Amino acid sequence: MDYRTRWPAARLLVASVTLLVIVCAGAIGGLAIGLLKLTEARVQLIDRIQPARSLVQQADTAVINQETGVRGYVLTANLDFLTPYNDGQEREAEALDEARRLLDPLRPDLAARIDEVRVLSADWRQSYAEPLIISVGSANRPPSELVDAERGKGLFDRLRGAIDSLGDELTRESGIARQNLDEAAQEVLYLLIGLGVLLVLVIAGIAVVLYRILIAPLRDLADDVRHVSSGDFTHKVEVGGPRETVMLGEDVEAMRSRILADLAELKRSNAELEQFAYVASHDLQEPLRKVASFCQLLERRYSGELDERGEQYLRFAVDGAKRMQVLINDLLAFSRVGRISREQVLVDCDELVVQVLDNYSEVIERTGATIEVAELPTVRGEASLLGGVFGNLISNALKFHGEDPPHVRVDVERTGEFWEFTISDNGIGIDTEYAERIFVIFQRLHHKDDYPGTGIGLAMCRKIIEYHGGTIWLDTTRETGTAFKFTLPAVEDDEQ
Repeated sequence: MDYRTRWPAARLLVASVTLLVIVCAGAIGGLAIGLLKLTEARVQLIDRIQPARSLVQQADTAVINQETGVRGYVLTANLDFLTPYNDGQEREAEALDEARRLLDPLRPDLAARIDEVRVLSADWRQSYAEPLIISVGSANRPPSELVDAERGKGLFDRLRGAIDSLGDELTRESGIARQNLDEAAQEVLYLLIGLGVLLVLVIAGIAVVLYRILIAPLRDLADDVRHVSSGDFTHKVEVGGPRETVMLGEDVEAMRSRILADLAELKRSNAELEQFAYVASHDLQEPLRKVASFCQLLERRYSGELDERGEQYLRFAVDGAKRMQVLINDLLAFSRVGRISREQVLVDCDELVVQVLDNYSEVIERTGATIEVAELPTVRGEASLLGGVFGNLISNALKFHGEDPPHVRVDVERTGEFWEFTISDNGIGIDTEYAERIFVIFQRLHHKDDYPGTGIGLAMCRKIIEYHGGTIWLDTTRETGTAFKFTLPAVEDDEQ
């Protein structure tokens, strides 16, 4: 995989965000156009046509009031009846002016018809109403003889007909405007639904694309790294995605390859070292056995013939040969752990500890020790190796005791998928600074003359426990005595 041919994550993110911005801008623009059409339809209906229609109706009412006032004046010659006539003229003029102002930008043809109504109204007043009013005030003849009533009626009917026709036209225009408003509102609704669906699809598409090109490669890389970190160094790391993810995957793969190479070298070195330790310890057995045997023969045959210093030197040689033999045996046993694998079987830890205590019965009796053992579980492993762990830890507890007789406890508790064993005592204890050093082979905290031993026991315990899939450590929380803890995988009831 060539990371140089792939887009970086930043460019992919910018492209996705840019696409989302473009879609959102288009959606906002389309919505703005729809809202503008809706606003125009609303203004046309509510702010112009309906008010103009109402004003035309007011003008019609004002014309009727004028005619009524003239008729009342003609019948009674009372000037009070001219008040509706005069007021009606003002209301008519105001209503027609305002209606014309509203309709002129929208419907100039309807505005022209308002001018026609204004002309017809003025013609009725000049040709009929005004002469009739003047005649009533200056003549003694009946009104019917003063002015042509038929002609006046015709002019008024013509005026009313023009006003009614204009009102009907405005009613039709109001219906059309209302229909346009409904259509614009419906278009906005459909536009909102469409834009919502589009945004959901675009966002979902971008999310899927980002998941496939960003999240999924990172998830695959994390899975590969998890496999490698868990110990599967043969698992090859292959990952796609943006440039940064590919580069990171290549770095992890290079690191895995180096770890695999180093691990192979380490295994080879360990195998050679274990083979050397085994061969060396095994081959040293025969010459050391001869040295010890002949030293013992010299000690028995020439005892009393050598001076005191000579016998002392001979005892030193015999003692050194015996310690060397014990050390070689321990080293040989240490090298065999994990190298010679036997079938792991179910081991009853109760029986195992009973056998260990039976082996140390003489030491327990001599030191006056008391041993408390909890009910121990059954585990899977090699009985001889696990017996060595219990034996080493219990013998240390019996060996490193203080002035009081040793008191040793063997406890256990379940922690998840493991059994956690604890072997504690009331002995001289171990400083926390030596908590790791004591598990290193040949490391001793005391002189061999004070406490005999080879310094391999705890290193052997760690190797055996780790070979069985557990861990061992010194409990540093205790203020007195010593407590070692180790874990072993639990065996389920159905397996038992």
